Amino acid sequence: CFQIFQHLHEHFSVEHFSHSCSLSPGCPGPCPCRIFVVGIGFFSLCFLMTSLGGQFSAKRPGDTPFTMRAEVLGGPESRGVLRKISDMLEVIMKRMDTLSKLGNTTTDSHRLDELSSALDRIQPIGLVERIQAIAQNMSDMAVRVEQILQRSMANNRVKDGTTGQCEVPKDPHYPDCPSKVDWMRARWTSDPCYAFYGVDGSDCSFLIYLSEVEWFCPPLTWRNQTTTPTHKPFPKRQSAFRSDIEALLEQVGTGKESLSFMKRRMRRLTAQWASAARRLDDSLRSQWREQKRILVHVGFLTEESGDVFSPKVLKGGPLGEMVQWADILTALHVLGHNLKISVSLKELQGFLGVPPGRGSCPLTGPLPFDLIYTDYHGLQQMRQHMGLSLRKHKCHIRVIDTFGTEPAYNHEDYATLHGYRTNWGYWNLNCRQYMTMFPHTPDNSFMGFVAEELNGTERLSIQRNKVDSMAVVYGKEASMWKGKERFLAILHRYMDIHGTVYYETQRPPEVPAFVKNHGLLPQQELQQLLRKAKLFIGFGFPYEGPAPLEAIANGCIFLQPKFKPSHSSLNHEFFRGKPTSRQVSSQHPYAEQYIGRPHVITVDFNNSQEFESAIRDIMRTKVEPYLPYEYTCEGMLERVHAYIQNQVGFWPGSPPSPFVLLPNSSALAWASNISTPPSWPPLSALRLLASLEGQSCIDACQSAGLICEPAFYRFINIKEAFNGLEVQCEGVEAEMNHIFPAFSVESSECGLQKDRLLFSCAGANTKYHRLCPCRDYRKGQVALCRDCL
Repeated sequence: CFQIFQHLHEHFSVEHFSHSCSLSPGCPGPCPCRIFVVGIGFFSLCFLMTSLGGQFSAKRPGDTPFTMRAEVLGGPESRGVLRKISDMLEVIMKRMDTLSKLGNTTTDSHRLDELSSALDRIQPIGLVERIQAIAQNMSDMAVRVEQILQRSMANNRVKDGTTGQCEVPKDPHYPDCPSKVDWMRARWTSDPCYAFYGVDGSDCSFLIYLSEVEWFCPPLTWRNQTTTPTHKPFPKRQSAFRSDIEALLEQVGTGKESLSFMKRRMRRLTAQWASAARRLDDSLRSQWREQKRILVHVGFLTEESGDVFSPKVLKGGPLGEMVQWADILTALHVLGHNLKISVSLKELQGFLGVPPGRGSCPLTGPLPFDLIYTDYHGLQQMRQHMGLSLRKHKCHIRVIDTFGTEPAYNHEDYATLHGYRTNWGYWNLNCRQYMTMFPHTPDNSFMGFVAEELNGTERLSIQRNKVDSMAVVYGKEASMWKGKERFLAILHRYMDIHGTVYYETQRPPEVPAFVKNHGLLPQQELQQLLRKAKLFIGFGFPYEGPAPLEAIANGCIFLQPKFKPSHSSLNHEFFRGKPTSRQVSSQHPYAEQYIGRPHVITVDFNNSQEFESAIRDIMRTKVEPYLPYEYTCEGMLERVHAYIQNQVGFWPGSPPSPFVLLPNSSALAWASNISTPPSWPPLSALRLLASLEGQSCIDACQSAGLICEPAFYRFINIKEAFNGLEVQCEGVEAEMNHIFPAFSVESSECGLQKDRLLFSCAGANTKYHRLCPCRDYRKGQVALCRDCL
């Protein structure tokens, strides 16, 4: 039809009639009336063929309701063809009107004769009469065809569920379904991801989405559920230790000074990582280790979080986080796992396969990673772009958390009700999913970092070249030196003081004139300075950074201030808003508690006599370089390997618990003749103690030379634990309380923990004695028990 119309359009152009012509009513030429009838006839045929053809060909086997609907209603192609035909017909009619008004000239009449003869040849006998009949009945037929189309579309849409006439189910197993449908009616256009999943504004599309993409409505019986794709599990592969880090360096990428800093650190420690990998491989005796698919998303380096660290790398800003992330990436790579690294929101979305839009829709496929290492910034970004999927996949996440998150702050409802809500925390994770820089609390997992190890030659060189009268100050920003003049003057009586304060050439830092400031030094030059110095002194800030351990590893004594009272979120601005109630007794509590004298000396800097006495003691003391095993490359590899292979199944139920009293001890242990349920750490390491009133389980276990182990709480959170400790209970109640399980001697009250997310080593209350699950630990590796590898 279209081609014939085009033929008519070309031959009935006004340009064919350069002169006016006169046509009598009886002339045999192509009269305007005949041409008009021919045009109407062909238009009618085309309309019928287009309409009926669309009706009979729209539905094909295997079409979805959405493709069928689009074709029946007429896609852009069919609408375009009809529009062209209509436009051509209008042009022909206008030109016929022009022809009818032409004068009585006979010039070029032979052209009309030729055209009439040609038209007669292509017309079968009676065709014009038939077309006229069709034209007369066109109006009625058009109405009938439209009725047929509407009835057919309605039947098919009801059958396939694409109309808005679906009934919203009221199923007690899906109580949120009606309210979710109401929300979709009002807000389905708020995020493009809904349209991506087929939502078109109809109730049936809402129900399809809420039952098949999300899980708030029951499956629809008329939907073909057999077409739901089945996802095969990823094949398990064995991991192998790696010594070459070039592939890792390429993955880390470029473009940020922070990334350059991390890559320089990785290169510098390559040999130490390779040596540590060989030693760990030997100790594991080629034990089969599953290779994990791991995504590492460094949220604080993304532009969306502000990337506040990159500009400060060259200005003495905090580098502790980048030190830790560089070491985490290297450890995962050396252990042989399959890594993907993301430092932008676009990379995160691509790796996770999130649908387009603003993050309101969940992922529909399986998570392509076994583990995701991120930070609080990254966790927030994942919630924005994974929607409900984050709740579904939370167990895969590990949060690198510098200062730690305690259970009372992590449990959202409990934190809100009891005043523990802060800017961070409240994610309802298992607290062992938070991984800290230092072993602040056993409630979290200790990830750590590494410090450079010295070989025998380097250790001898340090001992020969130490300058007993040389001190280096821990403070790269000029603001850290303000108000420290008094004790710096005392120190200057005994030692030459060196600083590494960043400054621009036109603005020297405001430090005392007797201080020799080297400016901000590259890491290797700073190491050389520390290898000469006798003393590394802190001013109280920054808290708990890597620098003191690096100084001690290079043969320095670390002198730090004691805080009276201890700093916490209750009395110090720096800790306010952080999800912990920890009492920080000094600038570096780990160095004070786990290393101590002679390598670490902690004194009150406000007491001039105590400070000066400490300086004189340091002048007389000889120390060798010292590095705790857990901060060596091998120690970190050992720890990360143990977590990855064993830290699974966070939520098992509570088993029955038979306890026996250990000889010559007040601690209980798991009876050896009773089969032990699967547990990591193994139950053989469990020791059950009762704390003193007002004492946390951290302190109670430490006083017995043990470590509190939150993984064991599920084994002691039962009535038999009170009986084993011979505690008199008038009644045992379960309650949401981060102190429980605990008991009160005065009131004979005993309480069990009702919510497993609130098991806490850190909590304390003056009214209660707590039940504390303790364990032993490996020498120099508090994160692991003796049998944990």
